[in-house]
Amino acid sequence: MPPAATATRPTAPPPSPAGIAQRPIRLHINGTTTPLLVAPWVTLLDLLREHAGLTGTKKGCDHGQCGACTVLLDGKRINACLTLAVSHDGASVTTVEGLAGEDGALHPLQQAFIDHDAFQCGYCTPGQLCSAMGLINEGGASSLPQLRELMSGNLCRCGAYPQIAQAVATLALHPAPGAVADAGAPEVQP
Repeated sequence: MPPAATATRPTAPPPSPAGIAQRPIRLHINGTTTPLLVAPWVTLLDLLREHAGLTGTKKGCDHGQCGACTVLLDGKRINACLTLAVSHDGASVTTVEGLAGEDGALHPLQQAFIDHDAFQCGYCTPGQLCSAMGLINEGGASSLPQLRELMSGNLCRCGAYPQIAQAVATLALHPAPGAVADAGAPEVQP
């Protein structure tokens, strides 16, 4: 994989109220090192959407109950609406935009969602994909019922759960050789 690109200037967020200092942080977002100036109360979700321009991660409930804001933080799934950006200086963040290859080729998990019609309106899809990638990285699911339980923090109003579970199972329970190796995930044995 080629070396990560590095941004040269901090991205300036909207001005803070008088007297509140912004904090300089550096995040590695989708392989790019990005210096940012952030107010102490800005969530990782708002930073990604409003300051980094990555709008694939969705704001659903803004209370950590729906999973629409799920991203990978140092390879583990996290609800970006529940964590302050300043808490993660130096961390690696992967959003749905970072799952595809640099050449634009879909990640095998993204292709599995298409192959299984694992979305309808698409609003929950970015969070579902990041949660599924985290689940695969964790290697914790050994059966379809267990996979469903481990994905239960991500809600889908359209009811595409059976298709989502089947799409994730293709990689989490029965991965093709090397299918998830590019994502840094361990191979999962059926």
